[in-house]
Amino acid sequence: MKQVVLNLKDGGLTVEDVPIPTLKGSGVLVRNHYSVISAGTESGLVDLADKSLIGKARARPDLAMKVINKAKQDGPFSAFQQAMGRLEKREPLGYSSAGTVISVSEDITSIKVGDRVACAGAGYANHADVAFVPKNLCVKVPDNVDLKNACFTTVGSIAMQGVRNADLRVGENVVVVGLGLIGLITVQILKASGCRVFGIDLDAAKVKLAKELGVDIALPRNTPNIEESVRQFSRGIGADVTIIAAATRSNDPVDFAGKITRERGKVVIVGLVGMDIPREEYYNKEIELRVSRSYGPGRYDRTYEEFGRDYPASYVRWTENRNMQAFLDLLSMRKISMEPIISHEFPIEQAPDAYDIIEQRKPYLGIVLRYDTNREIEDKIVLKVPESNPFPSGTPVIGVIGAGIFATSTLLPNLSKIKDIKLKGLSAATGISCESVASKYGFEYCTSDYHKIMEDPEINCVSIVTRNSLHALLVIEALKHGKNVLVEKPLALNEEELKNVKAAWKEYGGLVMVGFNRRYSELGTKLRDFFKKRSQPMVAIYRVNAESIPKDHWIYDKSEGGSRIITECCHFIDFLQYIIGSSPIEVYARKIEPEIKSPEDNENVSITISFKDGSIGTIIYTTHGDSSLSKERAEFFADGMAGVITDFKQLELVKGGKKEKIAKRMVTEKGHKNEFEKFFELVKNGSPEYDFEANVLTTISTFKARESITSRSSVKLNSY
Repeated sequence: MKQVVLNLKDGGLTVEDVPIPTLKGSGVLVRNHYSVISAGTESGLVDLADKSLIGKARARPDLAMKVINKAKQDGPFSAFQQAMGRLEKREPLGYSSAGTVISVSEDITSIKVGDRVACAGAGYANHADVAFVPKNLCVKVPDNVDLKNACFTTVGSIAMQGVRNADLRVGENVVVVGLGLIGLITVQILKASGCRVFGIDLDAAKVKLAKELGVDIALPRNTPNIEESVRQFSRGIGADVTIIAAATRSNDPVDFAGKITRERGKVVIVGLVGMDIPREEYYNKEIELRVSRSYGPGRYDRTYEEFGRDYPASYVRWTENRNMQAFLDLLSMRKISMEPIISHEFPIEQAPDAYDIIEQRKPYLGIVLRYDTNREIEDKIVLKVPESNPFPSGTPVIGVIGAGIFATSTLLPNLSKIKDIKLKGLSAATGISCESVASKYGFEYCTSDYHKIMEDPEINCVSIVTRNSLHALLVIEALKHGKNVLVEKPLALNEEELKNVKAAWKEYGGLVMVGFNRRYSELGTKLRDFFKKRSQPMVAIYRVNAESIPKDHWIYDKSEGGSRIITECCHFIDFLQYIIGSSPIEVYARKIEPEIKSPEDNENVSITISFKDGSIGTIIYTTHGDSSLSKERAEFFADGMAGVITDFKQLELVKGGKKEKIAKRMVTEKGHKNEFEKFFELVKNGSPEYDFEANVLTTISTFKARESITSRSSVKLNSY
């Protein structure tokens, strides 16, 4: 399919052939007929991409700080590699479209194939032949509304939310400052609501169009004595509400609004404008200032937008979805007209020309992209002609499922350096990520249907780097197809999944290696060798100073991420098991008490593990520390010896009063490349030496840690 993509690294904007996106839960696939270009949201992203690395850092200091913190903990090379991985991934553009539903997830009954829908959301309602859209971000289009008009529904819902924030009454006087796309829609909503409307803009052509669309009075901003004109329009009262729909860095709209709004009136900011509030004007009049947030309640809430959990109408009458419905109702009743606002229409193949209009500041309003709905769409794109010579027997031929941050910053850069392996197919849920990553690393094809990886007879190795909820399912399917499996941690999210994975491994055979990379690090190997001849049980402590992540991050969702205990603490449990060289038999864990202010507070924990040989190890995992401190520090003691490893940059070995320091200083080396090389070595040699049972024990230990926290008692590991 065709899709508009932006290269964040150099600002290049192109139309690419990519696979159609994957249908996921609580959503639909929509064959787009039209989409609208947002001059504000999208041009801002394009402008950011055009900047140099320093310019990008200045524009987004929040992201720059994340890179700096990453560099402090994992070293500058690792931070640079991850930052470049993000920049080299091409971004989708678009957030407002309309089309026909071609596929529906099983958990949706309110939408069916063939329905005409309007779609919203950056990253969902993309400029593409086909888009995956969660159910709360799409609404059915009335039969008498053309899809070209319906594609403006997202923009219309932004205007609708601005009007709702104004909390208007019939007959009130409203001034709309800024008569661009959102401003002109706002004018029409206000007139449909029974308000008297005064429009203002710098552009005389937009002022003229506002008059054609029914505004009571409209004047250019530079009209002499315009404040007096507003006073006369409002019969000497002043504007009951001023809605600012302009887009400018200037503070003039806010200053001007304070002057024309009546005492105890309201100013509602919808557009992106300067907000240096003139206190005296607003204070003396006791003006209420409101900032309108995007499409309405539900915006930026993952549970609402991604998982489809609606807010009860009795408590939240107007959500973003219901705002979208209301806009379409006004279109259906002919209360709003979009035809006069559409200034340009391009086929998607000419999308770069459309963006040139915005960049060159030519006159425009609504810019629409049109799609060829008869074009054949594919879920697989061949990137290069397959090699005519078959691969030598025993050659690892790789299929990768997943193209997220770990894949692009760690897995694929390392795989590309390993000799005598073949990268053949890459699968990812979004076509744009799939195609761009596959092209960069030389895969033969990319696909949004992972079954094509599983069913490819030449692929004998599958690397799974999806979100956690798919790991167990994909491991089992890969084993059924006779593939060797390299799966990123965790192996499973619960005991039932783990039992199913182990049963499949026993039934079908094959190599399954879980991404517990620290045991393959150079310093980890040296530490294990140091204690190789110990005779006493070992005592160990592993302190993890983890970073804090947003409370709505997918890792905290039990069905998708599991928790940080399952997702991250498995690393540290596995490393204890590796260095001690014995199996865990019992787990006791506690979390901080009593007040829990965020999901991560549940995972500020102490986990103590007893091992079969009498050793004990304690993991202290916290997100409440300072990022300038080392992220990981593990200490091991036995037979009068001690070994301390810090951030996998430095190893200190102490024996007989003598200290030996082995340092890597600037580079954190956690064993990823060695892990991958070990996997392919086992594939080539067919060696049975890999201990899959150790992966199972590590995984079950994370489940028992969570169980122990709940029961407040120690939990023994049963036989798995």
